[in-house]
Amino acid sequence: MPELPEVETVARDLDARLCGRRTLGVTVLWPRTVQRPAADAFCAAATGRTIERVTRRGKFVVIALDRSDRLLVHLRMTGRLLLEPADAPAGPHTRVVLALDRGERLRFDDARKFGRMLLLRGDEFATFSAELGAEPLDEALDAAALARRLGRRARIKALLLDQRCLAGVGNIYADEALFRAGIHPARAANTLARAEWQALHTALRSVLAAGVDYRGTSTSTYLDALGQPGRFQERLLVYRRAGQPCPRCAAALARAVVAGRTSTFCPCCQRLPAPSGAR
Repeated sequence: MPELPEVETVARDLDARLCGRRTLGVTVLWPRTVQRPAADAFCAAATGRTIERVTRRGKFVVIALDRSDRLLVHLRMTGRLLLEPADAPAGPHTRVVLALDRGERLRFDDARKFGRMLLLRGDEFATFSAELGAEPLDEALDAAALARRLGRRARIKALLLDQRCLAGVGNIYADEALFRAGIHPARAANTLARAEWQALHTALRSVLAAGVDYRGTSTSTYLDALGQPGRFQERLLVYRRAGQPCPRCAAALARAVVAGRTSTFCPCCQRLPAPSGAR
């Protein structure tokens, strides 16, 4: 699933190319892709609108329209937003098409049909955004604030993936950040010391920023808005590398299911402390 760096890359690509553009029409080929309003109302409301900006909130691409409306796109597992000539043939997995001025269109493809689009009017976006967690690259989120948000009894990996705690982090960057910070993914968050929160904060910001710089991670289906893969997969240290040598100590990387997701970690560099009271 595309995470913060991938969604940020798509949003930046589209922002550079769509600001000031106008939508001429909307075609929905798979109605369940549109979460709200109903497909017919969605098409009518999104037609004849000026695109003012394209940004990101968590894992959502946010297309700001005139009159303070927002068109949100969640790519989920296999969703792609592709900007292309208007006469390009539709693909077998095309779900929604926005016809644009200047002879182009914005096509939403989604092989597995998990992606979603929704149109929010006016103040609805503020309410929607308030339900998401903090942005991990926000300067206001320092190590102490991260500890306050995540310092619970739950496993740290589960909390990193909880979009109500942090918005945008997924399996790839959680594994990479925890490895860099030397923290086991199954560690109870409320057992982390201040220095460990600082290490996690630094690692998380570093790996997410690098992911953006390298235009995302393409380990499966992710492509940017121009149809090109990211390059951060070349710099992954642990994700999907179970059984390979740890880049720090050369021990075999391990795999375990944590918070319902496969996690890769080093059992030597990321030790799980013994339970309290253990001898």
